[in-house]
Amino acid sequence: MGFWIYLRLALLLYMWPTAHCAGIPNGALEMECHDRYFMIAVDLSFIGEEARFEAVDETGVYQINEKYAAQCGYSVNVLPLPGRVELRASYFSCHAENIDDEVFTFNFNLIAIHEGQEVSYALNKTCSPSLPWSPREVTCELNYMEVSVKSEVTCPSGTKKDDWETLKTVHSSTTSDWQVMFHRTEEQLPPMNLSEARDRGYMFALTDGRLVFRTPYGQPDSHHTEVDGVPVEAVHATLFSRQSWVVLMVDLVAACSLHNGSSDDGGYMMWETPEALYPCSDCTRLSVGLNGELAEQPVAEERGYIVEKRNATVLISIPYNAEGAYRKSLISDDLFEFYVFHLNLEQILVDEDLVETRLRFHRILATHLLPHPVSSENQTILDERMFTVYLGDVPEDVELSAVSLNGEEFTVQFMNTSSHTITKVVNPNNTHGYTLEVPFDDPVIIQQFIKEEAVLQYRLDINFTLMMLPENESFSHLASIVATFTDVSPPVFDAVCSESGISFRLDHQPFDYLWLITISSDPLTSELAAQHGYIMSNDSQSLLLEVPLFTHGYEYKNATLNGFFGTFEILVRDSETSEVQSSTVKTCPFSSKEFILCSTDGRMTVVADLSMAIPSGGVPARTNLVDKFCGPKEMDSTRAFFSIPLNGCGSTVMLGKENVTYQNEIFYKPKNLNTNEAVSDEEIERVVIQCTYPLASLHRLFSVYRFESDTIGAGSIIHTTQPAAAMQSPTIKPTTVLRTPARPYRVIHPAIHPPARYVKVSLFNNLPSVKGAGGNSQVKVDVAQI
Repeated sequence: MGFWIYLRLALLLYMWPTAHCAGIPNGALEMECHDRYFMIAVDLSFIGEEARFEAVDETGVYQINEKYAAQCGYSVNVLPLPGRVELRASYFSCHAENIDDEVFTFNFNLIAIHEGQEVSYALNKTCSPSLPWSPREVTCELNYMEVSVKSEVTCPSGTKKDDWETLKTVHSSTTSDWQVMFHRTEEQLPPMNLSEARDRGYMFALTDGRLVFRTPYGQPDSHHTEVDGVPVEAVHATLFSRQSWVVLMVDLVAACSLHNGSSDDGGYMMWETPEALYPCSDCTRLSVGLNGELAEQPVAEERGYIVEKRNATVLISIPYNAEGAYRKSLISDDLFEFYVFHLNLEQILVDEDLVETRLRFHRILATHLLPHPVSSENQTILDERMFTVYLGDVPEDVELSAVSLNGEEFTVQFMNTSSHTITKVVNPNNTHGYTLEVPFDDPVIIQQFIKEEAVLQYRLDINFTLMMLPENESFSHLASIVATFTDVSPPVFDAVCSESGISFRLDHQPFDYLWLITISSDPLTSELAAQHGYIMSNDSQSLLLEVPLFTHGYEYKNATLNGFFGTFEILVRDSETSEVQSSTVKTCPFSSKEFILCSTDGRMTVVADLSMAIPSGGVPARTNLVDKFCGPKEMDSTRAFFSIPLNGCGSTVMLGKENVTYQNEIFYKPKNLNTNEAVSDEEIERVVIQCTYPLASLHRLFSVYRFESDTIGAGSIIHTTQPAAAMQSPTIKPTTVLRTPARPYRVIHPAIHPPARYVKVSLFNNLPSVKGAGGNSQVKVDVAQI
């Protein structure tokens, strides 16, 4: 019954300008006049669901309860979807002040509960119908049927048998008071007076120009039937009075479709009524709308309605998205929705006597529960390295409240403060969506590199938590997104040889972060490059590394008088396990006028330039080390190649606090030491060769004729000049000194060697003072004594 009242009130609310009552906030109250009724609507947020109405006239105050509303022409309903309480009052309702059926004044009290106390608000309005009254008007309200006819109606063109039977019954009446007689199918009930009829819920009223009959649905004297498959309730009443030999008789019929409506999955709510509930010759005029608005059939069809005749019924199809429809979400494990329509329908029927009947329906129709799943769409573009997921089809009464990314919870209001963002997207169809963006390198992303298949996968499991308003009920939508890259392999350097060293270049790929680039076990960083003397530049496009000769990391092989081979290796490791995945090894030939190599296994390899250390006419073949039996392995006209163990050929060792230095010297032997060859007065060079090792890196110091070091030694070839005739003189005459200081390096390969150091002094027989890495004086010790 509440739905009936609600629909009638909605029509009134639509057509009358809003009025404000003292004590009620602006916007909380609407009062409107419609064509055939007056409507009051009050927000539930202001008065709550326990509000009630009272009708007021000069005779007193009358509480409008369910029974009284149906009898007196009122419909009162609590309507949760629009969030208001509505009252609809017929212009012929019991307590309306009626002037000539043209001016109607309404007075009501609204009783609200505020903080446990009843508060009364007086509401009043005067209305005038905008359309003239038809000879017969029938209203099918939610909770009652009402018929009004003109007091003066022309006689019908024909009289039927049933009419004569009624007339016989009326003529036999013995009273002149007005009586009513109800008719059911094939049955005519005994007459009753109007007081008795009123006690049974019926209402009869006579205005200045109309006779009004009103009845609630479901009265004992009504009958239910089907007309072309549509359920119909009808009440047929004859109102009569016998004055002597004159009989006054009015036939009143109220008939209404009781169709409840049906919904389909095609997006329409359908409702049916018989085409002609009353006899008519012209039944084609029809208007339809929602919430009190009526539009003629062509206009309604332009708005998406479908109005069609099916056999002898009129079928109205209302699109779900029709303007004025109410939609609501519902959560039951998943998301559903339903639609509510406050239907208004008017038929104009004209009978064969050209008498017009205006038939109006107020109906509330609701669809069944319709699934409304939200959808998620993967919009990720791999090249952008960003997960982009769109959550769509979210109803307007549902909001996203939280998002879980791979099990880590984030509230929507704080998501945009991190590297992942979420943006709301509003759609024109009263839905909205959300675009979630999460970079591949975000810490929440799960990465998996499948080595066997060279496939890299990024995985994002999303749990969207959505909240239905205003109930604050929540539900979840799950989405799992996987981004896959194929042919993923460790980075590979391009290497180029030069006279001064080896250059490496790496063009960056998106997956370089999966691997760690190391020199031996040390990660390649700008700090490491500066420490070892590498030249490195690294930008978003490429990595360039120039490794000068004799810097840390080289391995030297196949040294001869003409040069040697230097090898440098860059390792690529798994960033998580440090397991070596690949390497770039470059070996280049190098030639140098002189060089010294100090290996980790205790060998000194030297190519020395002896052009200034040999007297005129001398040759390098006549040179030897401290041990005169240790001569060069190869030589040319100015240079000699020696390869000796550190503890051999007369080498001496100098121990410092942090370093140990092995030293030897290259001597020139005259042709015949027993002859009195003249000694030239020109200056010649003295050549000292030495290798220095950090003590901390040594495992064995030739204690058992073995040498083991974690690092290579720092080699030096020291050239000093002195007069040949004064070779035994202790005087030293220094010349220009060029030094390349040794650095403490970690061992990576057994044959990695630092650069040579060049020092010139004046006397051949005197050794220069050598400082250790710690700056402490070193002590010369004979190797044999260790």
